[in-house]
Amino acid sequence: MAITSVITGDIIKSRQQKASGLWLTVLKSSLSKLGSEGKDWEIYRGDSFQIEIKDLSKTLQSCLYIKACLKTIKNLDVRLAIGIGSKTYNADTVSESNGEAFLFSGNTLEGLKKENQNLQIKTTDINFDEEFNLYFKLATITMDHWTVNSAEIVKLTLEQPDALQKELATQLNINQDAVSKRQKRAHLDAILDLNTMYQRKINKFS
Repeated sequence: MAITSVITGDIIKSRQQKASGLWLTVLKSSLSKLGSEGKDWEIYRGDSFQIEIKDLSKTLQSCLYIKACLKTIKNLDVRLAIGIGSKTYNADTVSESNGEAFLFSGNTLEGLKKENQNLQIKTTDINFDEEFNLYFKLATITMDHWTVNSAEIVKLTLEQPDALQKELATQLNINQDAVSKRQKRAHLDAILDLNTMYQRKINKFS
């Protein structure tokens, strides 16, 4: 039985956004970087989406990327629920597939709305969940307040992990010092350290 990860998300206060076409384009672009439309991801009910990330080590990074992309739009944010578990039915589209991972992810998103949290995980290991949901609660204190500039530098860094600050500066038409300051304001090093820990500990489910 295959073990997979599923991210279910929704745009926060989407109806208050005047430029819905803009964030929808950004959302589709970010999901397309992570998988194939239909097979791996789908958008439904206008402002909700689901994506399967088969490589468990890339699940949290995918969440960080989606969030960074959407927060490049002022006053926009997203809730993200990770489910990790079995996949018992493999359909042609992600919305028709089923299993623990899909149920965990969908149910966790509903809980997020009530708890006013924007990132949580649900697995078959309650101790793992408690540990990482505490980390996520702390991390989102920073991530939920990323400015457009902070989100932009996080997005670019995740897309080009080997790029030098000088190279990122050229792309953004700013100086290298400004890149460094933006990364520090985003607490990017700490966020990437969390992702590294996640990658190490998630191996237990593979």
